Amino acid sequence: MSIAAVNDQEPDPEELMREYVKNRGDIFEEWHFMSKYIPRTIELQHDASGYILKNDAKSTSDQELSLPMRELTALCMLSAKSDLRFAANHVRRLYRAGITNAVIFEAAEAIAPVVGHSTIALVAQAILLANDPKYPFGQMPEGGEPKELTPFPEMKLGRIPLKPLTPLADTENWKYALAIDPEFAKRTVRFVDHCNAVDRQKPHALGRGIRALVAIAALCGRGQKEKCAEQIKIAYAYGLTKRQVLEAISCAQNMTGAVSSEIGIEAMRLVDAGK
Repeated sequence: MSIAAVNDQEPDPEELMREYVKNRGDIFEEWHFMSKYIPRTIELQHDASGYILKNDAKSTSDQELSLPMRELTALCMLSAKSDLRFAANHVRRLYRAGITNAVIFEAAEAIAPVVGHSTIALVAQAILLANDPKYPFGQMPEGGEPKELTPFPEMKLGRIPLKPLTPLADTENWKYALAIDPEFAKRTVRFVDHCNAVDRQKPHALGRGIRALVAIAALCGRGQKEKCAEQIKIAYAYGLTKRQVLEAISCAQNMTGAVSSEIGIEAMRLVDAGK
């Protein structure tokens, strides 16, 4: 059980920040400032966000998504908000976990159809900032970006659908668009399918089902319950579990609020109800 769950007393700000830095590895200076005024808020925030991102002493053994998968989602969500100062810190955290730039860009591809194609460029800016020696937040591994990828569990998941899925080009919305502006429809569908690793032959780390998890988090942040439900169905079709989907939903919470988790939960309930 977490400290926040059992301690009703206002925490000591200095002790609180020592624990925060110990669990997370680093922290931005504004957290030290905020803790002087709202220590209980920061304590509860770290208790929740630390669990979501699997910080030391905050994670539990039953969590299914890996730390790299959570960090990839967090990085893309932060980049989508143009919060590059925070995002660069997550790049360095991914580097320390052995995740290469190539895999980071795969996650950027997965979020792009939901939040905008320019987000890929924002992720690139976060990477460049993380590699700037003047950037002070988070430790870079010796030698910089990992030259070889350290495998993580999601690389083996979500690659083969367990049941047939309707191609994007055959969905009612894009058939409708195709009849009006075929070039717009064809070119957009081709780009989205590429970002989602649909029938991609080139070796890649993140399969279609795992990319759906990134899209799910992003759709929660945008309040798109019905679209989120569509991606949840895809994740399930690729063999991912309810726990994995809910954990992906939670990865949007730090950037978009607890209400985004509620939207994701409502989307899961829609799928459970067969809607």
